[in-house]
Amino acid sequence: MRIKNVVKVMNFHSLLRVDASKRQAESYRNVGEEITKIIKAIVYNKNLVLDKKVILPDPKMQKLNIYIANDYGFCGSFNSQIAHQIKLDKDDYKIIIGKKIVHTDDKTILKINKDDFYKEFSKIEETIDSAIRNSSYSEINLYYNHYNSSTSFEFRKLTLFPIEFDGEYDSKNDFVIETDITSMLHSLLSFYILYELRMCECISRAAENVIRNQITSEALDKIDEMEIEQANEMRREKKSKLVLKTVENFKKIMNQEEENG
Repeated sequence: MRIKNVVKVMNFHSLLRVDASKRQAESYRNVGEEITKIIKAIVYNKNLVLDKKVILPDPKMQKLNIYIANDYGFCGSFNSQIAHQIKLDKDDYKIIIGKKIVHTDDKTILKINKDDFYKEFSKIEETIDSAIRNSSYSEINLYYNHYNSSTSFEFRKLTLFPIEFDGEYDSKNDFVIETDITSMLHSLLSFYILYELRMCECISRAAENVIRNQITSEALDKIDEMEIEQANEMRREKKSKLVLKTVENFKKIMNQEEENG
């Protein structure tokens, strides 16, 4: 019974965390969509393209991948997809978030615990800012588990840089620029990547609690089955003892009748 109560508490907490993480992710997403539109309008502005001020990745450079895993228990399958992807990306540079991912090589440039994501976010910020300003990578990708609903999540890849181009340059807007445009674009791109990363960390946190809720729910069902089986076994034993006692009483009555008889 004590174990069941502990699992119930874990199950309840996982639901609370799903809801809290989902609300936080939604607040990021609502703003994020507008930020993406604004940055796209600037980055892919027709006048900037004509002036050759657009920041384009160098296809000869290697990729940088960011992986968001989980630090806690009950999430083996959650982390296994991340670990598998890291093995596939052996030639890419890596930022790994999550202490349960046991991987180190000369291309792992940063590894932090999931619990320390916000505490050590400045390290990620410095890495991304330097990567954009020095044109260090052809792509910056994010791999994480995406929350779909209270019962499901999916493993996703999100390309953070270059920002997706829809095939048309913005010709409706023009800007008066009174600063170094290249520096401004670098700052905007870094801001965008880091914002998306924060948002996806929240979404990932909701997803990890989905699987934790599923596992604890299954555990509760199993405990209920065991309790029912134990109750049935106790009834069978009680019935067996009752039958045995009835037989013994019947034998005593028969013996007494024979003695009296």
